[in-house]
Amino acid sequence: MKLIAISTVLLAAGLFATPAQARLKVFACEPEWGSLVHELAGDKVDVDVGTSALQDVHVIEAKPSLIAKVRAANLVVCTGAELEVGWLPMLIKQSGNQSVAPGAPGWFMAASQVKLLEKPSAVDRANGDVHPDGNPHVQLDPRRVLVIARTLDARLVQMDPANAAVYQQRLGDFNTRWLAAMARWKTEAAPLRGRKVVVHHIAWAYLWDWLGIQQIGALEPKPSVPPTSAHLSSLIALTKSSNTLAIVRAAYQDPKPADWLAERTGVPAVTLPYPVGGDAQSRYLFGLFDSTLHKLLGAAK
Repeated sequence: MKLIAISTVLLAAGLFATPAQARLKVFACEPEWGSLVHELAGDKVDVDVGTSALQDVHVIEAKPSLIAKVRAANLVVCTGAELEVGWLPMLIKQSGNQSVAPGAPGWFMAASQVKLLEKPSAVDRANGDVHPDGNPHVQLDPRRVLVIARTLDARLVQMDPANAAVYQQRLGDFNTRWLAAMARWKTEAAPLRGRKVVVHHIAWAYLWDWLGIQQIGALEPKPSVPPTSAHLSSLIALTKSSNTLAIVRAAYQDPKPADWLAERTGVPAVTLPYPVGGDAQSRYLFGLFDSTLHKLLGAAK
């Protein structure tokens, strides 16, 4: 009887004990935002990243595995500004998770937190893949990343107030390290100011704005429109005559057009990591900018 009584007490204690709080589940569309969430939240969250640096984030397939991740998420962190317009709305719809739908607390778009560059005066699809809200590739400017970090941290506090002190402490630590890194990057990047580049795809506006680099041409005549032979030929004289620093492409892009132009001009084709994970050095946010500067400075030598 005594054993039965003890068992009954233990069972009751188990039934009425407060369950351990489940960790916040975050779905990040791109690896840069997954990396930022890790910086701000550490082990207080579980993060699933929907894409990799070797994928063109404009054209992701809304696979069942991604739908399942969004269905389980408490918070979706993506770039926005229609970068994921071809697949993210489908993931939200198919998941049935209204807590991460547009307008809900679980919906966080990084591009909405900062001022965007290259906002078109009119949208005409004849001009290629134009984003009506402006250029969405804000992860390439560390100044904007810091603004996004601060607003994202506030959202984490809102979503998970029990761990507010942790998020605020980690933001303070990130802020200190990021400002120190920005000062170092600025000094290192001084030789790049005023230099000129040709790009594969018009996606680098924020990087050039931060570094003071001038983009003089693009292999794609219009965003996401494949280059013609005539267009490529027209770039040869421009690239040769402009003391061009580099022909820049992202890790996921076909290397052949940039290599073709490099062979005919003597200007190096440089593959930059673009998002986090684009090369071995850029597996996290700090490494993204370390690697980018290292490669651009290498081309300048």
